[in-house]
Amino acid sequence: MTTTETRPAGTPDAAGGAAGYRPGATLAIAAEWRRQASRRRTQLALGFMVLLPLVILVAFQFEGSGDDDNGGGEFGSLIELATTGGLNFTLFSLLVSSSFLLVVVVALFCGDTVASEASWGSLRYLLAVPVPRARLLTVKLVVALAYSLLALLLIAGTAMLAGTLRYGWEPLSSTVAAQIPAGEGLLRLLGILGYLAVVLLVVAGLAFLLSVTTDAALGAVGGAVLLWILSSILDQITALGVLRDFLPTHYSQAWLGLLSTPVQTDDIVKGAISAICYATVFWSLAFWRFTRKDVVS
Repeated sequence: MTTTETRPAGTPDAAGGAAGYRPGATLAIAAEWRRQASRRRTQLALGFMVLLPLVILVAFQFEGSGDDDNGGGEFGSLIELATTGGLNFTLFSLLVSSSFLLVVVVALFCGDTVASEASWGSLRYLLAVPVPRARLLTVKLVVALAYSLLALLLIAGTAMLAGTLRYGWEPLSSTVAAQIPAGEGLLRLLGILGYLAVVLLVVAGLAFLLSVTTDAALGAVGGAVLLWILSSILDQITALGVLRDFLPTHYSQAWLGLLSTPVQTDDIVKGAISAICYATVFWSLAFWRFTRKDVVS
């Protein structure tokens, strides 16, 4: 006759864990999503993504008849075309935000996620629930990346809606090709968004690595942004020669190839591979470091 053995609550099972304990259920992604959504920095960052295209739109209404020079350079004519349609306005909004603003926002979401817990003294309590360290990092990274993607979509979506309502649904203009039909232009803009999302994985990986190595959230966010700026400066030094190809920012503007006819994808492929490699290394180091460090805060 078989008997069913009852085990008191909290008694270790055969695997050494408490009865009913499931590591995969200790920290839900939905719970972390709601927790981050309630934070003021999340609300302000996402709100600014919506506000920026509207500010640019209002600024264009005050365009005077004085200095019409938009600065020239590689993007000068793109700025002049910003008011010729919703697609062009969206392209301009991505242009002015991709080199710095989006970098800061991604660094904020990914660099603040673990370091802020340490600075508040709540990280050790999360691990005492107990939440496995690898799961805690995975959940926080997934949520941080999701909010980063949401920020990118918000700025593009707001610019598209506001620009189309103000300037109409017109073909996408480009300085390196003839006008691109609106339907095809929309697909190319989606391709640009996808490439920017991949490139920003480098910032996400670097900020996340710094976030697990310091208790100062500002240090993690600022450090990632400063290192990205440093890489951009070094990329302008032609004396470095082929070494510039290995900088994480070297292919950050390769999305311009999507505006040419035919589309130039060589640098885009190289940039995507470079970004994924850098991000993978940074995330691997972050997991390796966090699973071995003493958490005292």
